[in-house]
Amino acid sequence: MRSHKPGFLILIACVGTLWLGLNGCLAQAPSAPFQKVLSHKAAFAEGDFMVLDQGETVIKLLPAHDKREIAMCGMVRLQAPAEMFLHSFRENMTRKSNPGILEIGSFRNPPLLDVLQALTIENRVIEDLRQCVVGDCQVKLSARMIERLQKEVEWAASDYRIQVTQLLKQILLEYVRDYLIRGDAVLIQYDDKSKGIHLADEQRELMAASSYDSLADIKDDARGLSKSDVALVESALVWSKIKFGLKPVFAINHIMIYKRPQNIGAQILIVSKQIYANHYFDSSLALTAFLNVPDPAPKSYLLYENRSRLDGLEGPFGKIKRGLIEDKAVNSLESILRQSQLALDARALNLETSSSAPVAVGRNWRRWKVGRVHVFVLLLWITAFAMLIRLARFRLERQPQQRHALLKSIFNLPLPRKEIT
Repeated sequence: MRSHKPGFLILIACVGTLWLGLNGCLAQAPSAPFQKVLSHKAAFAEGDFMVLDQGETVIKLLPAHDKREIAMCGMVRLQAPAEMFLHSFRENMTRKSNPGILEIGSFRNPPLLDVLQALTIENRVIEDLRQCVVGDCQVKLSARMIERLQKEVEWAASDYRIQVTQLLKQILLEYVRDYLIRGDAVLIQYDDKSKGIHLADEQRELMAASSYDSLADIKDDARGLSKSDVALVESALVWSKIKFGLKPVFAINHIMIYKRPQNIGAQILIVSKQIYANHYFDSSLALTAFLNVPDPAPKSYLLYENRSRLDGLEGPFGKIKRGLIEDKAVNSLESILRQSQLALDARALNLETSSSAPVAVGRNWRRWKVGRVHVFVLLLWITAFAMLIRLARFRLERQPQQRHALLKSIFNLPLPRKEIT
């Protein structure tokens, strides 16, 4: 089921991903605060929850105040308990579980250079860096990073590609180290275009628009619990290189897992904040929440939201690009949520019916690899940006026949569906 709000530029994560305007889900539960929070932004109606209780997914496109921003949220009902969902998320957080994920890893604290050993830098990126200057660069970097690459690499040397690879990894490592020590104060300013993009400002705006604070502040009147009881139980910096379109995207995300000691509202909140991307993304924030509704027959839901700002949605064809990306992304997220529901519910059912045979349950669960929640954003944006790249070639001066052929090829792009094995 899908809902469009008239008068707004309708948005997709997201992803991605990616982290999250999930203020939009309302259930017929005895908790009025829960209903109020989850109906505020995305305006999920009573009928939406009837659809959810029948096992279907509900996807909402969300409004945004920035032309570069695309936002959406989706929700599905689960039979699996919160701890099972969290265990699944943790064990798959840094696995290379999809062909679209080319390389992936996580930083330790303190981070060391060897964690980036598996990262490869394509020759095309290296050649782009050779021509890179502040305000005109094909790779997203800060002014200081660009200047270092131009000064410290001997571009006339025969091994300049090796020099670039080593220096770029060192620059990224230093950035991550600084971020772990000083936090958002050192988030990058992208200076690849004439107008700089300050990531700290971007992330503050995305977080303010998300539903994190509202979900975390739902109170359990019986126990007197509220936002102050939200506990950070895990924090990880994950890097990944994702295949889509003509340019693989290297990104670093800060993933934070929170738990709440109550049975009303969001028992688990997972925030994924992008602290770097070398292409396309100006910023990205995704939220995944395991929600519990205290009904006479308690219900649980998996809610996901992504808010991302892209550097390709402005200009004369921005609306065309947005509409095509949104349509494909909604279908992709709906498919991924459904697959995740099947995977988690299958695991819950196996645990109920086969508690005496844990080994068999484990083998059966591994067959349901499609349910890995951490790839939500990645799969979403694989589709979105494949289209964005192709649409960038669309120009008014082309002949009508050429435009028709291009649009036809875009609409025929396959969705990134994962097979159930």
